[in-house]
Amino acid sequence: MLDRRRFLAASAGFAAGLFAEPVRAAMRGAIDAGEFGMQPGSFDDQSRAFSAMLDKASDEDAAIFLPPGQYAIARITLPRRVRLSGVPGATRLVHAGDGHMLAAEGADHIELSGLVIDGASRWLGDTAQGLVDARGVAAFVLDNCRVVGSSKNGLALERVSGRIERSEISGAADAGIWSVEAGRLQITGNTVADCGNGGILVHRWQPAEDGTIVTGNRVERILARAGGTGQNGNGINVFRAGNVIVSGNQIADCAFSAIRSNSGGNIQISGNTCRRSGETAIYSEFAFEGAVIANNIVDGGANGISVVNFNEGGRLATVTGNLVRNLSQTGPYPADAPGFGVGISVEADTSVTGNVIENAPLYGMNIGWGPFMRNVVATGNVIRKAGEGIAVSVVEGTGSAVISDNVIDGALRGAIIGHRWSDPATGDLAVEPSDLPGLTIERNRVS
Repeated sequence: MLDRRRFLAASAGFAAGLFAEPVRAAMRGAIDAGEFGMQPGSFDDQSRAFSAMLDKASDEDAAIFLPPGQYAIARITLPRRVRLSGVPGATRLVHAGDGHMLAAEGADHIELSGLVIDGASRWLGDTAQGLVDARGVAAFVLDNCRVVGSSKNGLALERVSGRIERSEISGAADAGIWSVEAGRLQITGNTVADCGNGGILVHRWQPAEDGTIVTGNRVERILARAGGTGQNGNGINVFRAGNVIVSGNQIADCAFSAIRSNSGGNIQISGNTCRRSGETAIYSEFAFEGAVIANNIVDGGANGISVVNFNEGGRLATVTGNLVRNLSQTGPYPADAPGFGVGISVEADTSVTGNVIENAPLYGMNIGWGPFMRNVVATGNVIRKAGEGIAVSVVEGTGSAVISDNVIDGALRGAIIGHRWSDPATGDLAVEPSDLPGLTIERNRVS
């Protein structure tokens, strides 16, 4: 039997071997950074040695392991093949001057893992768009890294395929992650926080299929320092990108929307938790066709969920199984009519079923706007404590709507009210029969 001293010594030896093994594994077959004069902990600019090391590794298609310590570098152009790893949280690349820090263009494979990439808030020059600036990269991987202190975007990716995962991007003056014209990109399990104008941006120059998957991320404290009425300040922003999936994310304290899709066709927004949004928590707007918004939690915001802009071609959606609560009539700018404080707004070719809305001070639900309403079904929803339960457009030229089998409790100004734009135009249609064309209202329970 081992005595206590021998047992502790054996345990310590086992632990040392356990934690050393990932380092040994990373170094097998890797380029030795020391051969190029790389000195961990030095405050001297090591850019020349760093570039020479990357070029040799690219030529040999070899990996590089950087030991723990600080490495001051600047204006590094990554070669066609880079596999650079360090000790997570301990291997630190620090921007040592003006101009870009890490840039790649037309590369085959760029893989960065276990690194802290620190921009030190230094100016990145006129051409770089992010601290890590990758363009036309066939396979890009950022794994288990920290990207901090960028004077522009944290990551700027243009025409890039690959994955960004298990990483922390914080303190970017603009957006944490900006991707444009992506192909087969996956953004998974990251934390994006304390950024000046956006969290995760999935954009295209023209509307087209994109297919980016944004899942399981935590996005927090996103500002809108550049101003505007929704261009900035969004946790996850999809613009002109089709077939994007946004699911299972935790998003809190964004100046505007937690999730905002502008002209994103076939968008899926599901299973996200959105807290304390400054404006509309979940938005599908402008020229989109196809949106599935399901099983999200919205707690706090000026509006809950908006699927709108039929006048710009926005249509075709399902809004199902969402929980929307605790909305406010105060937003980040003076509201256009009808105002803030709406639980769910929809306009065209949309089914709204099985949602629960509570504490919506203006309307629990808003169906249509002026003549812009067509083929809306609102059934099986629960609305509690609203200014009006459901506001529905009765302007000439609207299409059909079915409002049935909803439970509306505690609506202060009526359960179902017809509107001409923002002005009430009928009595309570839940209790007063109406022959308004195209409008079917039946079997709603009001208390």
